[in-house]
Formats: sequence, structure tokens, C-alpha cells
Amino acid sequence: MMQSQIDFALATPEILLLVFGLAILLVDAVSNHPERKPTFLLTMLALGVLTVVSALQWKNGVAGSTFNGLYVTDELSHLLKIASYIAVAVTLIYGRVYAQVRDMLKGGELYVLTLFALLGQMVMISSGNLISIYLGLELMSLALYALIALRRDNVVATEAAMKYFVLGALASGFLLYGMSMVYGATGHLDLAEVAKVIAAGKAEKLALVFGIVFLVSGLAFKLGAVPFHMWVPDVYQGSPTAVTLILGAAPKLAAFAITLRLLVDGLHGLAADWQPMLMILAVLSLAIGNLTAIAQTNFKRMLAYSTISHMGFVLLGLMSGSVAGKPELSSAAYGASLFYMLTYVLTTLASFGIVLLLSRQGFECEHIDDLKGLNRRSPWHAAIVLLLMFSLAGIPPLVGFYAKLAVLQSLISAGHVTLAVIAVLFSLIGAFYYLRVVKVVYFDEPAADAAPMVATSGQRGVLSINGALILVLGLLPGGLMALCVQAIRSSLSM
Repeated sequence: MMQSQIDFALATPEILLLVFGLAILLVDAVSNHPERKPTFLLTMLALGVLTVVSALQWKNGVAGSTFNGLYVTDELSHLLKIASYIAVAVTLIYGRVYAQVRDMLKGGELYVLTLFALLGQMVMISSGNLISIYLGLELMSLALYALIALRRDNVVATEAAMKYFVLGALASGFLLYGMSMVYGATGHLDLAEVAKVIAAGKAEKLALVFGIVFLVSGLAFKLGAVPFHMWVPDVYQGSPTAVTLILGAAPKLAAFAITLRLLVDGLHGLAADWQPMLMILAVLSLAIGNLTAIAQTNFKRMLAYSTISHMGFVLLGLMSGSVAGKPELSSAAYGASLFYMLTYVLTTLASFGIVLLLSRQGFECEHIDDLKGLNRRSPWHAAIVLLLMFSLAGIPPLVGFYAKLAVLQSLISAGHVTLAVIAVLFSLIGAFYYLRVVKVVYFDEPAADAAPMVATSGQRGVLSINGALILVLGLLPGGLMALCVQAIRSSLSM
């Protein structure tokens, strides 16, 4: 039985993060260190402690709900939270030097805002109620708006923050309106109760379907799916690269979590209504993401359109999950989608990590041509770029290939053979712009003013591990895939 009384122990990670965030604010207020080293070390300590706490909760089988159903702890939340902690820690390691040379650490807000954005993500991941989903989403979004505009003297960054704020407010409106219609149709905000009312056939069907349209639209914005993708390339390009990585990695895990909670836990009985919506979003994302990326010369914009196309694959996995009477196929499909999202975030971290390490004082590594001749300047980093681009393109034996294969298998098992063929065709088209990057890295002459890569030993070590995981998880994907399927099977109502 799920617990209904107040149990603060279940929310230990969130409470700890809030305490650490306030402590970092105090330390930063009294610290005069120009590089904010005490703040950085305390932030990394916080992320390490959170990882250990969530791992111990997971190992000890801690699960249940508290705060009257607003907060849920299960295997899925443990997995996604640990992945989020690691993603944020890796992001801060990659971006520390970049932020320092651009005076982004002068006020000390970078670390605190990042932790508060992470707190919002954790609330989203553990939400069992429409209200807590929205509160977590807004906490994350408000911190991200401020992070994007952190370089207040940079017009491009300020413009990107304004675009994200305006469009993010529109998406929040979609979600709120959809939630209000679901509440009006079922009389409940708790997702478990919403599912019961739908299963009993007591909900107002027309209002529910309209609510689903607005909910899916809001979720598509947060995932960056077409046609709600217009913010992704502009915000990715305009944000300082360190903030781009904060925006493009861990928040995707939280957006994926609330998509699962809303559609699978709460609205599973109406899968026949939201599946066609996801199908349209997925195909459009694959088409526009891959075709538009071909025309890009800006590396960050290319990665942004690449993100859009990969979200198409994630949505295909979600769409193929609800197979009536076959829960094993459903858990396999949702598990494949979760595996895809986790490995995509892993690849994104290293991709933008390379961009951060190539950037230096007075120079932003933004264009594909900035990677010219990287093999001559740093063969090891060139090899990592090769692994990353091949993985994103879906070339074996890298993890991107297995992630795509798992989603395609789910599509075919659910009877969507035509969609699987379309996904393969657009993946072939997408391979072009990834291979173009490899060609620039290995076969083009380096620019005359190209400087050698300057990175700390910590950055080089983390990037090396990051790149190695792309290969290792491609060769041995079974463990992580089994973990994803088990988390889905034990956490979601199907």
C-alpha cells in the first residue's frame, strides 16, 4: 500500500538539496575567492551526498508516497534523480573554466541557480499530483531563465532568455489549462485517482480529450518537439555554452519523467487519444530536426536540431508503449524510451563538453569550422568527437545504435512497421551532418590561429570517462536496459 501520511524521510534528497543550497548562498556571501572555489567544492559535495542518499534509498527499497500523494518515491525516481545529479556535476566540471574566464562566477549565482533548477527537476521526477508537477516545473524554469541571462552585458544571451521566458510562459499556460480540464473532467488532481476515474468510465470524455491536447502541447515544448521547437536552436545558440549544457541535459530527464507520470500513470486509459498526437510530434521532429540540421554551420545550432530529432525517437518509444493486454511489451517500450533518453543525455554532456574545452578567453567555439584539424591539435579529443558523432548517427557498436535499435524493436512489436521505416530513413539523412563534423575534424586543415586545447586534469578525466561510456554501453547495453525496464515495470501503472 502507498503511504498517505506525511513522511519527510521519503523526501530526504530534496530536503538535503534545499539545505545545501541555502548553505552555499551563505558561503558565497562571505567568500571573496575570485574563482568561487569554496562554492564549487560545496556544490560538488552536495551532488555527491545526494547521489549516495538516493542510491541507498534505492538499494534499501524505499518507495511510497507522502504529502497526501503530492510526492512519490519509486525506482524510476531514484534512477532519474541519480542520473540528474551526475549530469549536473559533469556539467559544472566542464563549464567551470569557461564560466570563470567570462566573469560568470563574479556574483556566485551560477551554482545556486543550478542547484535550485535541479531541485525543481527532482520535484518533477517525484510528482504524483498535477499541482506538484507544475510547482517543480516552474521552480526549474525560473532558475533556467535567470541562468540564461546570467551574462547581463551580453545582448545575445539576454535575447535568448527573453525568448525562452515568453515561450516558456506560453507552454506553462498550455499545461495549466490542460490540467484544469483534467481536473474538471475527473474531479481529482492526484494522478492515481485520475486514472481510477478514467478506468471506471466516470470521466467527462470530451473535456478530457481537450485537456490531453493542451497537456501534450506543453510537454512537447519542454522536450523540444516539433512544432513547439522554435525556442531550442535560438536558446541553445544564444546562451553561454555552460548554461546551454545545464539547459540541454538534466532538464530533459525531468521533462521525460513528467511525460511518463502524466500520460502513463494518469491518462493510460486514454492512450488511444494521445498516441496519435505523439506519433505526429515524433515524425515531424524527425523530419524537421534532421533536414534543418543539414543546413547549419553553427555547431550549437546543429546540436539543437539534433536534439529535436532525437526527441522524435523518444516519443516513438512512448507512443509504442501502450499495447492493450500486453504489459510486457509496454514496459519494454517505455524502458527503451528511458534508455534512449539516458544515453542521449550522456552523449550531449560530452558533445557540449568538447565545445566548452575548445572555447577560451575571447573565443567561442560555436561554428563547425572551429573544429577544423582537431585531430592534429589533440588526437584524443578528436577520437572522442568521432565516437560522439557516430553514436548520435546510430552507427554500431556505439550506444546510440543500440538505443535506436531498441526503440525500433518496440515499434515493430507494436505493429508500427511503417513508422519504423520512416525513423530509419530520417536517421540515414541525419548521418550526413554528423559525418560532416568528423570530416572537418580529421581531414580539414586547422586554422592558422588555432590554439591548443587547454583543460584541467579533472575536465580531461571526466571527458575521457564520458567518451568511454559511449563505447562500453554500446558493447554491453544489457545491464542499463534491464535497469530501465525494471524501473518502469515497478513504478508505472500499465
